[in-house]
Amino acid sequence: MTQRINRVLIKKHNLDIGTAYFYENFVVTEMKEGIILNFEKAAKLFQLGKEYYGNKIPFVYISNRINSYSFEPTSHFKSGDLFPNLIGFAVVTYASIDSEIAELEQAFLKKPTNIFYNLDDAIDWVEQLIIYD
Repeated sequence: MTQRINRVLIKKHNLDIGTAYFYENFVVTEMKEGIILNFEKAAKLFQLGKEYYGNKIPFVYISNRINSYSFEPTSHFKSGDLFPNLIGFAVVTYASIDSEIAELEQAFLKKPTNIFYNLDDAIDWVEQLIIYD
């Protein structure tokens, strides 16, 4: 029998930058339309990540890009150091231009990354990463 990750929502947080959905081994974020995201603006999200996952619980970050926004890609350098237990980064896109941007962002990430066209496929990928980590 194959082990499966827990896909039950632990808690939803409405933040100034968007909405974060925390699960046992992954977080799904949906940023607000038009924001410019940087390390400082994401501070509350990082704080919540520490509360849920600490430095030990393996998790994957899923960016569900239902809205258009921009961010400073160099922020990945700082945020990656905060979470040694972050084992992957997924981007769910709904437009071809967003997929191209996500491909460029992958150059700044030192963890396994993948681009998906629906949230279910991204969560399936999380399951593969968590089970085989």
